[in-house]
Order: sequence, then structure tokens, then C-alpha cells
Amino acid sequence: MKKTISDQVKAGVERAPHRSLFFATGLKREDMKKPFIGICNSYESFVPGHCHLNKVGEWIKKCVIEAGGVPMEFNTIAVCDGIAMAHPGMKYSLPSRELIADSVETIARAHCFDALICVPNCDKIVPGMLIGALRVNIPTIFASGGPMAPGKHPTTGKDTDLNSVFEAVGAQNVGKITKKELEAVEETSCPGCGSCSGMFTANSMNCLYEALGLALPGNGTILAIDPKRKELYRQAAFRAVAMAKKGGPLPRELVTQASLDNALTLDMAMGGSTNTVLHTLAIAREAGVDYSLERMNEISARTPYICKLAPSGHYHVSDLDRAGGIMAILKRLPKKLLNLKAKTVSGKTLGQQVQCAAIHGSDVIRPLDNPYSKDGGLAVLWGNLAERGAVVKKGGVAPSMMTFTGKAICFDSQEEACAGILGGKVKPGHVVVIRYEGPKGGPGMQEMLAPTSYIIGAGLGESVALITDGRFSGATHGACVGHVSPEAAEGGLIGLLKNGDEITIDIPNRAISAKLTKAEIAKRRKAQKPWSPRIKGGWLERYARFVGNASTGASLKA
Repeated sequence: MKKTISDQVKAGVERAPHRSLFFATGLKREDMKKPFIGICNSYESFVPGHCHLNKVGEWIKKCVIEAGGVPMEFNTIAVCDGIAMAHPGMKYSLPSRELIADSVETIARAHCFDALICVPNCDKIVPGMLIGALRVNIPTIFASGGPMAPGKHPTTGKDTDLNSVFEAVGAQNVGKITKKELEAVEETSCPGCGSCSGMFTANSMNCLYEALGLALPGNGTILAIDPKRKELYRQAAFRAVAMAKKGGPLPRELVTQASLDNALTLDMAMGGSTNTVLHTLAIAREAGVDYSLERMNEISARTPYICKLAPSGHYHVSDLDRAGGIMAILKRLPKKLLNLKAKTVSGKTLGQQVQCAAIHGSDVIRPLDNPYSKDGGLAVLWGNLAERGAVVKKGGVAPSMMTFTGKAICFDSQEEACAGILGGKVKPGHVVVIRYEGPKGGPGMQEMLAPTSYIIGAGLGESVALITDGRFSGATHGACVGHVSPEAAEGGLIGLLKNGDEITIDIPNRAISAKLTKAEIAKRRKAQKPWSPRIKGGWLERYARFVGNASTGASLKA
């Protein structure tokens, strides 16, 4: 009989003590002959993307038993970026990706699972689980919690989401709406469980995993409350048991340059979150795949932008699901843009899955002769302000802001910037500079949904740009350039800027620069005081010491 990974903890006379401990949890002797399936859940009662995952976990366990496996559920942490937003808690969001990866690796290695079913939903949890799975390299399938349905505006009846609430705060601050109207928006925009309803980071990542080959079709778009998810979970459970018995495919066989190209092609076609760039680089690094920002720009240049969802457009993920989902987007794209022979966890190639897809209508997923743009929804910019690159969601930028020159108004933290914007310091023609918020400087590379939403809410979306060495929420839209590298804390030019410096953002030509001579830059660099870490003690101090640059995915250095 073929030996399994779990035989290390259940087979042979010397493993009698191990079996005795398993028996204490309710397992039977006959279970020792079955594959052990780890179910990596991220349930938390207070996070909307995860508050229903306890029930999902129970259902998946039943399905694993039905498929002939032994389910072993464990949990990871799950930071909600919306709740952690605009206060020091956001500094822990991106670092939690590393803790999750370490946790998955630890439990899977210590307890010798034959396969993993990962049940994430929100953005850091999705890549964190995959990074851990790549380390242990056992058969793994992702089955997320699913997206939230959009809310309804209490007056207009239009679809709303979490971003609507942030923007309403900015609108109320300048007197465009009343406090009562703001309260009505906040009470109706997040109607129930699931990851926030637009093509924000969580949904972007869950959708990308379909193209990457690690999740079944529908994983990223079927609503959390849709009964169809139960069948998706059942299929995932049966595939996990089948892969455990077969010994593959393995994560490192699925995450290749070809499959990463597929995932990024999808990303460009649907204008996903800028955070997908950060997480994809980290995933590639863990998989041992050489992947660069330059390659992402090449993919963007050849991929038409055919599906514009919130925050860039008015459609939500639920609309994409009705239009046919992720496989329908891939089916619409020219075949030459995809590696259709790439393997997936379904047992089929990506091409076989795409062939089975149906495209419903041409409004949500536009035809190729009517794209939103001929190139992708994300772009990497370069220049003296970003020698190692910076990222912008170009699909969410107004045409009038694609090229913009303005005067810098500098803030050394997100909190300073929020106070400045709400206090009326930011005027038309400004480029808001938020620095010392990178992976090392923050530390933790906070998301910037609050300041960008305040700019939009105040009616400055087409007259003010923003650049930062931090990052943005997937809900961000507007002329917002993030991941500026090198960051201020490692000597990047963004840390030398002064109020009034002229900054040019040229998205069509993939450029970003400050109008400063080399002599002036050298003079400022000589006068600059050495950067001093903000956080002393605890996890964030260790994180700041070992984290790498955003241009390499903000991964921890070995």
C-alpha cells in the first residue's frame, strides 16, 4: 500500500500514542486508513467576510467525510481592513499575511496532512494561506467565503458598498449631505456576510485564484449567501480527497510563470486591486518563480480592459457572476493572451474550463471591439520618484487625470493626511504626498482608503492626485499612485520632497517624476536626518527589521 504523508502520525506500532490522541477527538480506527484533509479556516465572528465561515467549515467537513477523507479543521487570524482602517491597527494588516503563512506551514507540517482545503475571504488571508501551502507543497484547493451582495442607496436605490460609506464621510464633511443621510448610507451599504462587494482586494484575489488554477470556477464571484456555494464547497472537498489519494497536483506545479501570466492577464482585463501586484510578487517569490513589475507592464500593454467593476465602475461582483464569472472574462479574451494548457485543481486544464463557460450579455463583460481601454486596468510607473516602480489602478482614473502636474503637499503619515484633507488644506492642483508608510517605514504599509475617499467625497477627484509609499484599499479609485519604491524609510526621493515641489504623473507613458535637479536632490539628501523606526518592541519592530521592498512583494527576508 502506498505510504501517505499522514502515515507519519498514524501508521505502525510506534504511532500507537499518536492514534490514541486522535481517538480522543472522536476518530475511529478505520479513519487511520483514510487521507487526512486539513481545513484551514479563517472564521471570526466580528469580520463580515468571515463571520459565516464556521458554518462553511462544518459543511466542508461533512463533504470531506462523504468523499472518504478525515477532516481536520484549524483556524488562522483574519484582519478586516475596513475595521482596521484609519487608525494604528492598519499597520498590522499586511504583516498578518506573514503570520498566516507561518501558521499554515506550522500546522500542516506538525500534523502531516495529506491535502489542504483553504477557506479564506479577505485579502491578506488569501495570499497568506497560499504562501504557507507553497512551503509545505501538498495538494491544496481554495474555497473562499464568497463576496457580499451590494447594498442599496436609501434615496436613489443605486447599488452601494463600503466605499460609498467612506466617500459619504467626505461628502458630509464639506456639507454635501447631512449627518442623517450619512447614517442612512452606513446602515444600508453592507447588507450581510461576505467580502466587500466591489472588485476590491479580497474579491480580486479570490478571482485571480481561478485563473491561477488553485480554485474552482465560481470561487471568486458566487455570492456568500447564494446556495450555489454549497455545491462549490462540496466539489472542493471531493477534489481535495481525490488529490490527496493521487498525490497532486501540487501548489508548486500549479503556480508557474504561465499560470501567473494567466492570473495577471485576468487582473488587467478586470482592473483589479493594486494589492494584487504586491501579493502576486510575494506568491511568485515563494514559488521560486522569477516575476517582475516589468513583466506585469508587458501583460497590461497587450490586455484589453473589458470588465469595469466598483470602485472603478458601477457594476459589482454579483453582476459579474450573472454575466458568467471569471471563466467568461477569460473566454472573451483572445486565446493568444492565455496559457490554456495550464493545469488546475479541477483536474482539467484552464482551456477546458474556459471552453465550458458562457458569456451572458455584453454590458458587464464588454466585447473586444468595445473595451474600456485597449490596455489593462493596472499600470506600473517609473521615474526619479519611483526607481523601483510604483503602481496605479489606471482603470479607476478619470481621463482628465491620466496626465497631471501639480504641487506637492507633504504629510509624514496617513493620520496627518486625513486631518489635512478634512481640515481643508488640500486644494485643487495639489499632489498629496503621504510618506513613511511603506513596509518598513509605517511599518506595515497601511492602506489609504480613508484619504482617497475624503478627496473623492470633497469633490476633488479630478483636480487632486495622491502618491504614497504605502498602499491603497482595493476600494480606492482616482489618480492615486501607491507602492512608490524605494520608500522614504530606505532613502527614496519621496522622503526628500517639500511642499510646492512640482510632480508629474504621466500614466500613458508609465512615468512619475519630481522636477528636481540632481544637485538639489543631493543637497537635500545630505541634509536629511537618518530615519528612525516608529515602533519599538513587539511584532511590528521585528517585521520592520526583516521586511523587503514593495517592488518584491514586501516579503520577509530570509
